[in-house]
Amino acid sequence: MTLDLRIRSRWGHRRRPASVGSAPGTLRLPEDAPPPAIHVSRFSPAALEEFDVERVTDLAKVREGWPVVWIDVVGFGQGPELEALRDQLGLHPLAVEDVVSVGQRPKVDTYDEHLFIVTRMAHPDTEDAEGGLASTEQLSMFLGHGWVLTVQEQAGDCFEGVRRRMREGSGRMRARGADYLAYTLLDSIVDSYFPVLDRIGDHLEELEETVLEDPDPGAAQAVHRARRSLIALRKSIVPHRDAVQVLAREEHTLITPETGLFLRDVYDHVLRITDLVETYRELTSDLMSVYLTVVSNRMNEIMKVLTVIATIFIPLGFIAGVYGMNFDRASKWNMPELGWPFGYEFALGLMVMVAGGLLLWMWRRGWLG
Repeated sequence: MTLDLRIRSRWGHRRRPASVGSAPGTLRLPEDAPPPAIHVSRFSPAALEEFDVERVTDLAKVREGWPVVWIDVVGFGQGPELEALRDQLGLHPLAVEDVVSVGQRPKVDTYDEHLFIVTRMAHPDTEDAEGGLASTEQLSMFLGHGWVLTVQEQAGDCFEGVRRRMREGSGRMRARGADYLAYTLLDSIVDSYFPVLDRIGDHLEELEETVLEDPDPGAAQAVHRARRSLIALRKSIVPHRDAVQVLAREEHTLITPETGLFLRDVYDHVLRITDLVETYRELTSDLMSVYLTVVSNRMNEIMKVLTVIATIFIPLGFIAGVYGMNFDRASKWNMPELGWPFGYEFALGLMVMVAGGLLLWMWRRGWLG
């Protein structure tokens, strides 16, 4: 039997594992990755242009005469295409290698001519490969002088609000530089976690009612699934805290102090999301404890009923056993009821009296609720 050791990304594409001893910057691309789709948005306070670029080499002149250019790349394509993109924008080879290694931890790397930012974007309506309640996708961002490059593996992002503000030309969007554009994109990525947590919060409320009213094994599996999703979200959002803090607190030639103030607001959002994740994670632990307690209480109720039944039937079985020995009346110590016409009725009445007395005694002690 042949083992397939190729690694699959979150979206199902196969990635070749990195070879031991390969040179830094070596690209390990998905075998079945679609060709990259490149969309360019360039704007100034007075104008906006949006168009698609078919070839990476066409990016050579898209930045000429425009203060801010956003290059959005969807799909990795093949090695020559990414290498051409690297050469056109002067990207560092190690950063490009991290772009295609989709399991990267969110971080910020500073290079001579650009900043490299790795983030993880949440998809609230998509389950992950393990059946979690939400999935996340790596999104890589480069910030240079007057340009921003974003690279993601598959189509579908959380930037529609940014595009709408850019097209409307309202507010600060088109009056600021590339660093403000990078801030708005990063803010959208962080805020993409809020709908996910709202969905999980509603799901946990439903699970709480289910656990209290009908704690079946399916409820325990749902709680465990929610907890696993929250752990995955925590691994995705917590590293953003350090990355955003680096951008907001440290001095960068590519980020103005005014944009740094806005980045502090993103940092606050990351802290809020982290607190929500921790709160919901503790809630799942409490729900599992409640589930086990309710199940244990129900089992105790069942055992109490069975114990009451067994307690009642023990003396009844003793009486039936005694009267079932059928001794004759040759001895004066034998039971005279065996020959009595009402002996059967007497034995049944005795059993009823004993059972009733036991039930009354248990009720008075509060054992029957």
